[in-house]
Amino acid sequence: MHEETFLTNSRTWVAVAFVLFFLFFGKMLWKALASMLDSRSEAVRAELEEAARLRREAEAMLKDAEKRRADALSEAHALIEGAKAEASRVAAATAAEAEASAKRREQMALDRIAAAEKAAVEEVRLTAAEVATVAARQVISEGLSADADARLVDHAIAGLPTALAQRRVA
Repeated sequence: MHEETFLTNSRTWVAVAFVLFFLFFGKMLWKALASMLDSRSEAVRAELEEAARLRREAEAMLKDAEKRRADALSEAHALIEGAKAEASRVAAATAAEAEASAKRREQMALDRIAAAEKAAVEEVRLTAAEVATVAARQVISEGLSADADARLVDHAIAGLPTALAQRRVA
């Protein structure tokens, strides 16, 4: 029988070959795996840095948009306040103009009334003068007595409203 020793055992040589294989090629494999993992970690790190940069940019854009929105909102409020002030100013000016126009029309009406009163008084004077003239002619032409003269004046005064009414119609 053949006795197997450590050096003659095939398992020993497989184990030695396996260890030698890993000693020679293990370093190369390890370096290859390490460089692949390093490159992957660098890629992940670069992506994380890019994501962080994009996040900062997005936050800056958000802040800018919020600032622009706030500015636009304050500008809109200012415009509304200005429009309200302008509307109240226009309303006050319109009310003042309407009041001034009403006063002008009232004054024109008062002037027309005064002119009509003056014309009526003038008409009464003219009518009274005509009646007096007619009465004077009659008195002179008839040579009336004092009683007849008083009756004639009373009659002329009584007829004065009728004469005024006829003059207005004409």
